[in-house]
Amino acid sequence: MPAPTVCLTFDFDAVSPWLHMDGGDRNTPTNRSRGLYGAEVGAPNVLEFLADRDLPATWFTPGHTVESFPEVAERVADAHELAHHGWSHTPPGDYDSRAAERADLERGIAAIEELTGSPPTGYRSPSWDYSEHTVDLLLDLGFDYSSSGMAREFHPYRVRHDSAPVDAPYDRGEEADLIEVPVSWGRDDYPPLAFSGSRGYTAEQVVFDDWRAQFDHAPDEGVFVVTMHPQVIGREDRLVKLGAFVDHARDAGASFTEVREVAAAWESG
Repeated sequence: MPAPTVCLTFDFDAVSPWLHMDGGDRNTPTNRSRGLYGAEVGAPNVLEFLADRDLPATWFTPGHTVESFPEVAERVADAHELAHHGWSHTPPGDYDSRAAERADLERGIAAIEELTGSPPTGYRSPSWDYSEHTVDLLLDLGFDYSSSGMAREFHPYRVRHDSAPVDAPYDRGEEADLIEVPVSWGRDDYPPLAFSGSRGYTAEQVVFDDWRAQFDHAPDEGVFVVTMHPQVIGREDRLVKLGAFVDHARDAGASFTEVREVAAAWESG
């Protein structure tokens, strides 16, 4: 029975986002404890969930997490795709120069390569943000794909070198040799389930019911990317609800795969 391909992805941020958020104003012991929960409780819970259900996944992991929590990062890498999510989890648009952005990317590559023995092939930008330099840097550094853009809903596409002057028409630009496996804020656990500044809190079952409804409307040939965070989804009651979504997708005929497999399949035609 045909159904969309599902990619379960986890942004394994741990402590890193809290160090920079709001110019460092969120770098407090309590906020850091939320990241600590994600590394020491949430991630092991998620790993057990995936193992019990024989599910592949892609973990977009900052180098800061790899170096701060090497034991659990190694467990992730032994079982799943470990992809790039910056070193410091700084949104690319926040760097003051191309050189600074490149240095952070290179440091993240080095952290993953030291752990796994090979550089990552995939990238997700922190906060799903690009700078004007990001695409060129990803190409220079040998990435095959990114999972950060939203120009399509369920179908991969090639990233473009676009241009958006404020006083002239938008220019889509030339296609780049970089595959985008698209994401959506509507399939991300953080905005509805993690209180953070202006973000609120949504009844949990509503979130999973919405993912199920989106899945039911996705095309059979599409790719359904779900973005989750161990410090959010890694609570046992939420994993039960995620399990019900997985069961629904499997009953509909969905296959589950890592993002790199989607990118490779799309590249090969």
